[in-house]
Amino acid sequence: MIRGLVVLSLVVLAACSNDGPPLVASDVVVRQPMPGMQMTAGYLVLQNNSDEDIAIDRVASPQFGKVEMQETVIEDRIAKMSALAEIVVLAGSAVEFQPGGKHLMLMRPGDNLDPVTLEFYSGGAIVLTVSVSAGN
Repeated sequence: MIRGLVVLSLVVLAACSNDGPPLVASDVVVRQPMPGMQMTAGYLVLQNNSDEDIAIDRVASPQFGKVEMQETVIEDRIAKMSALAEIVVLAGSAVEFQPGGKHLMLMRPGDNLDPVTLEFYSGGAIVLTVSVSAGN
């Protein structure tokens, strides 16, 4: 799989107690939607470098009509996706969005998806611009 590339610096609009940004995203991948499909998935790692928990309660993208944080859960041996209202990245830890677990569901894509901007909101925001990847 081709990894998405972070093409803009992260912009963090939150106070931080250390020298670096409190929330950093890495390993960002947004998959190219399959032909005829109106949704795709996004994966990344969010690292909290601060001494306080950070709650992400919304993700948006101007290139998609709707973005949800979701989690795949297995119930009676059937995989189901459920929307997550909030993700908490504990102080000094990371949360992984990956296939088969937490992920971004990006719905109703626009015509131009390269690059894609993802905006994560809590008390502040982290804004990423990434390239779309082809592949699984």
